[in-house]
Amino acid sequence: MTGTKTAATPRPATSATSMSPSAQQIWRRVRGLLLALAILLAAGIALAAVRSSDQHGRLDPRSADPLGSRAVAELLKDRGASTRVVTTLAEATEGTGPDTTLVVTQPNLLTFQQQRTLQDATDISGGRTVLLSPGPFSLDILAPGVTAAADIPVDAREPRCSLPAARDAGSVDIGGYRYATDPPNGDACYPTDGLPSLLRVDAQAGGDTVLLGSPDLLYNERLAKQGNASLALQLLGSRPHIVWYLPSLSDPSATESGNGSGDDNNADGTGGQGDEDGGGNESSFLDLIPSGWLWGTLQLALAAVLAAVWRSRRLGPVVAERLPVAIRASEATEGRARLYRRANARDRATSVLRTETRTRLASLLGVPPSEAHTPEALVPAVSAQLPDNARDLRTLLFGPAPADDAALIRLTDQLDALEREVRTS
Repeated sequence: MTGTKTAATPRPATSATSMSPSAQQIWRRVRGLLLALAILLAAGIALAAVRSSDQHGRLDPRSADPLGSRAVAELLKDRGASTRVVTTLAEATEGTGPDTTLVVTQPNLLTFQQQRTLQDATDISGGRTVLLSPGPFSLDILAPGVTAAADIPVDAREPRCSLPAARDAGSVDIGGYRYATDPPNGDACYPTDGLPSLLRVDAQAGGDTVLLGSPDLLYNERLAKQGNASLALQLLGSRPHIVWYLPSLSDPSATESGNGSGDDNNADGTGGQGDEDGGGNESSFLDLIPSGWLWGTLQLALAAVLAAVWRSRRLGPVVAERLPVAIRASEATEGRARLYRRANARDRATSVLRTETRTRLASLLGVPPSEAHTPEALVPAVSAQLPDNARDLRTLLFGPAPADDAALIRLTDQLDALEREVRTS
């Protein structure tokens, strides 16, 4: 028992008696991670600030990215055509006219009400409307009588049609959706299995609508390949003014309600599958998240799983091993006491001292081991063995933890004296 007294070497008194880490210890553990996160955040902000002037988005005529369309906008500018970028439906419809080409980059993101408004404006404008990769959700309204077939990979294809712009351009990179009209109307170019990926149909007031199954030929990275530049310039540069419509979620018209049920433009019922507020053709939340963020989230989730597996293996069950050298009991006790002192764990040290004392007393007094730590069984047995019953044995053996190191030392001495007295009585 004397060896255990080293577990309570005097030290300045503190109010904490728990083994829970202190605020200083927690800070030392997490400061490295917080510093790394701060550096990563600062680098991301700096990189975004540096590149913000050059970065816009896919099919944006201001973007020099591989998937931007700045190259075709510059070529159109050299030919005397002006390009104006708009992000709201009101600006797009106001810019239509007989001398204007309206480019709609993502017609499938427009609500039913937005599609009707856009179709009403382009039908009577007398200009050209170019729809990039329109799908079934937008064709019923923006191109009545046209249906879309399953998309195909983008590849170099021959025109095989009489449209002058396609014949002059020759082979271009195109694919995506394929279209069909009943009865056949307009020019059908770049067919695959009898269905074209470029379709031009006449509109009212002398205008027309051009449907491109895929927008790849307008990308900066593809414009110089095949006859992509020639076809892009002829389709978009047929009028002196170009309105480049990039649908935006901040457009007030996107929140306006519209009837999604069938009308004259939805006679086949495919365009009215949305609910009454026209939400049937709106993209889901995941569709609006850039693919890079999705891949990044997946990688972080995988890293978290691997870290959890690593930690579980690292913190697995203790394996008993033979020590290379024998350690004296006093040295092991002293080392354990120093650990308790460093952690300021007086409650844990007190519990160990009392538990060992109760175990030895029960063995001396014939109390069963199962009842050695029960006050009702142990305290009366100890009291019957001692001639002096003035001490509060219950508090001594089962009481609360000491408030400071000095009290812990006194408790250790008292337990040692009690055990010695029981042995000699």
